[in-house]
Amino acid sequence: MYKNFKLEAVDQHFWDLIDPAVVPIPVSVNHKVTEGIMWWPQKHCLIFSDMGTGELFKWIPDTFETIRIKYPSNINNGNFIDCEGRIVSCEHATSSITRMEKDGRYMKTLASHYQGKALNSPNDIIVDSQNRIWFTDPTYGRGHGPAGIPREQELDFQGVFCIKPDGELILARKDFEQPNGLCMEIGEKTMLVNDTPRQEIRRFNVEEDCTLSGGEVVCKVNGRPDGTKIDQEGNIWTTNSGNMQVFDSKGKLLGNITAPGQCRNFCFGGENNDQLYMACECIYQVQLKTKGAEYFK
Repeated sequence: MYKNFKLEAVDQHFWDLIDPAVVPIPVSVNHKVTEGIMWWPQKHCLIFSDMGTGELFKWIPDTFETIRIKYPSNINNGNFIDCEGRIVSCEHATSSITRMEKDGRYMKTLASHYQGKALNSPNDIIVDSQNRIWFTDPTYGRGHGPAGIPREQELDFQGVFCIKPDGELILARKDFEQPNGLCMEIGEKTMLVNDTPRQEIRRFNVEEDCTLSGGEVVCKVNGRPDGTKIDQEGNIWTTNSGNMQVFDSKGKLLGNITAPGQCRNFCFGGENNDQLYMACECIYQVQLKTKGAEYFK
């Protein structure tokens, strides 16, 4: 099932992050188009979307159970956990950011329009320690296929937005072709944003008014980057056209990971935050020698 899994070091520091003999373990199987994978620390479990079936799942390590927690999901893509332990999600079909309240029975819409125009299709999402919600808004959910519903675009740009704790929606930056994965760096003074068609990861300064300044290209990715996250050392992990690459914080390539399937996104998780979870047709668990960066618990 994972015969294609392969690790390649470009720099020897790569082997400080992952064992060359590690084997991926399939922990949740028989899915179609998995995305939005995130560790839920308050519940000690994993959550992920299947855009192909319109479902949101949680996987419980103690029992190896996969449980559906949202259906229909409105083509749920990216997910994150806010400071109060609630799931916030990107919905392609409704062009909305929603939040699942703690009892799981109520979905609240947090954002769907900017200046009277519908958002494109919120894709990836993060929450910082101030409980500000940041998300990318490319047009992928307005196309054909399992991830989209064809319809005309209302906005004339693809941007990154911030929802402040009081609910105000701020346009943080809009000079992207198709913004996708995003990630706060350690200290939350800077943010990484993938621009998928341009095959690059950019670094921005996070300003007090919830805008993004700067924007240097820190990584040129060999493929189309989707999800991006950092480890405890600040190394940058990203998907690239179904596989993965790892860079140091300055953008030097450390190594390549050939995924055991078409990997669209991933996360760090587990009780020690030292597991890599890869969202392919199955969800795979890979033991690491490093840990994912921790922002808040």
